[in-house]
Amino acid sequence: MESNDLTVVIVTYRSENKIFSCLNSIPGEINVIVVENSNNEEFKKLIESNYRNVKCILTNENLGYARGNNIGLKQVTTKYALVLNPDTRLEKNCINSFFNTTKKFQDFWLIGPANDQTDFSVNSNEFEVDNLKGFAIFFNIQKFNNSFFDENFFLYFEEIDLCKKVKAKKGRIILSKNIKINHEGSGSVDKNNTNEFEKNRNWHWMWSTFYYHKKYKGFLIALIIIMPKFITSIIKIFLYQLTFNIRKRDIYFSRMSGILNSILGRKSWYRPSLD
Repeated sequence: MESNDLTVVIVTYRSENKIFSCLNSIPGEINVIVVENSNNEEFKKLIESNYRNVKCILTNENLGYARGNNIGLKQVTTKYALVLNPDTRLEKNCINSFFNTTKKFQDFWLIGPANDQTDFSVNSNEFEVDNLKGFAIFFNIQKFNNSFFDENFFLYFEEIDLCKKVKAKKGRIILSKNIKINHEGSGSVDKNNTNEFEKNRNWHWMWSTFYYHKKYKGFLIALIIIMPKFITSIIKIFLYQLTFNIRKRDIYFSRMSGILNSILGRKSWYRPSLD
């Protein structure tokens, strides 16, 4: 295993309940960069005192997935980087499987595990795809010239946008059935603020949806795509207000606000209010 050729990058935000399981699954000889989207000095001390191979960077504010990963990736000095979500866990021989795939596809740009994908219509264990899921992405660093994720995205569509950029440059994206990574999904954050995170997710899903389509299809087409969701959100706000379902009302208000702010060209500014 070429451990000196790889750095793992993990962006965290209130992920103390998940990150240790992830770190424990990474071989100790591989360097890890944890980018914590806060100013939590205790978290940094705890991580670095327990794992000699881990460096924790505090951003001092919640920068989101794209900017957080860019900070980590720009610190990487190895040939390859593996971006992981904190709610993942590497299975045995996972790293070796990544390296075996790099030998078969030496001109690759990105590699991802296929165990969390649904389409296994091809017979080969490794095959080219147009998109990867963002919970685990293996980068061929030299291909990117220090340009990775679009930092306008705070949450959602970042990996789709990244893959689209790679394909536009005729880069190869490989999916491998041999790479096994457990992914809990929606488990990277503290559950004590479920409602706030739900509003956050809805706001950013809508903001990113319009921004992504505007970026590649233009303002008018993006507006046509998003308008049914915008109208539905307004209707649901009034409906849930009349039935005194405040939680649902607030969620649909967040959806409407995300769409409106994206249409108006405002930055992805919304952040959850946490205890």
